Amino acid sequence: MTYENLDSDLINALLEDGRRSLRSLAEELDVSVTTVSNHLRDLEDEGIIEGYTPRVDYDALGYDVTAVMHLKVEGSALSEVTELLADEPQMVSVYEVTGDYDVLAVGKFRNTDDMNRQIKALLSEAPIRESNTSVVLNAVSENEQFDLGDDDA
Repeated sequence: MTYENLDSDLINALLEDGRRSLRSLAEELDVSVTTVSNHLRDLEDEGIIEGYTPRVDYDALGYDVTAVMHLKVEGSALSEVTELLADEPQMVSVYEVTGDYDVLAVGKFRNTDDMNRQIKALLSEAPIRESNTSVVLNAVSENEQFDLGDDDA
């Protein structure tokens, strides 16, 4: 067996089911359990695989409102604002971006009152010049990951 694509194949198998045993991965990939274990350890050590977490359906837990916030930040306060947002447990993504705004953040909220309260608190305590918040009407695709090697580029 050639190991040329083993890391990609291993990652793809874990994307399908991150709880698979080393033995089942080894059988699927036609390598030894030790080989799978060594490659998996290397992928973790290199920071390519950063952990194993469940995919949570926040809607099912009562977080029915998803908001996308675009923020313009005062001067050199970008890191302050992004750290403040990243520390908020309901913020699922925080990005520094190019374009008209400096920060894009995505949050999950129980309802619009909860969203409104948290956004107002953020705007009152952070050096933000301008904000634009959009409420997601329908999440067509969310938190998707893709198999490695499937791009046609």
